[in-house]
Amino acid sequence: MVKDASRAVTDTGGKVIGAVRYPFNTTDFSSFLLAAQSSGAKVVALAGTGADTVNAVKQTHEFGLQQGGQTIVGMLTFISDVHSIGLRDAQGMYIASQYYWDDDDGTRAFAKRFIEIEKREPTKLQAATYAAVRHYLKAIEAGGSDEAKAVNAEMRKLPVDFFGRPAHIRKDGRVVYDLSLYRVKKPDESKYPWDYYQKIAAIPGDKAFRPEGTGGCKLDK
Repeated sequence: MVKDASRAVTDTGGKVIGAVRYPFNTTDFSSFLLAAQSSGAKVVALAGTGADTVNAVKQTHEFGLQQGGQTIVGMLTFISDVHSIGLRDAQGMYIASQYYWDDDDGTRAFAKRFIEIEKREPTKLQAATYAAVRHYLKAIEAGGSDEAKAVNAEMRKLPVDFFGRPAHIRKDGRVVYDLSLYRVKKPDESKYPWDYYQKIAAIPGDKAFRPEGTGGCKLDK
């Protein structure tokens, strides 16, 4: 992720000032964050997950990174993480995602069914898993077989329905769809439970994913 993100930054005229790796399950991010703060970087990107992300973002607020004008980007951040962090500390953070429960009628319909069972809104990973399994089952039904190669071929033939939005499966197996860039709302901007994201921009699928043929996948050949 450091390599790909660094390339994306430099390709668009930006500059990567530095990168730091921390141990998993770190509770004290002070030395890493103070170094990022003193670097003068306009953006601080966090590639952690789970409790690491929650702790790191809370501490960015504690040390005043956002208040000093730095933008925090969560590279692997889920809405469940934002829920745990709270809007006071997560506000202003930028997150890219293929799914947000309150985007449109299609995403809200799935979220309604999910929350009835789980009592919380689905993450982008849970939504993507649902869409993948649903497409797989459609392929079995359409082809009349659950044999792996037959299903694989059928999955590539069928149009992919990603909550009412178009998507397709590339030769290398990557599912391509548009992503969105969101900003986490301020506490006073949130009007109802889990109202956390404001959409800032759409990212076309052909720009969002690594180009076909550059991933070293044997299916590309």
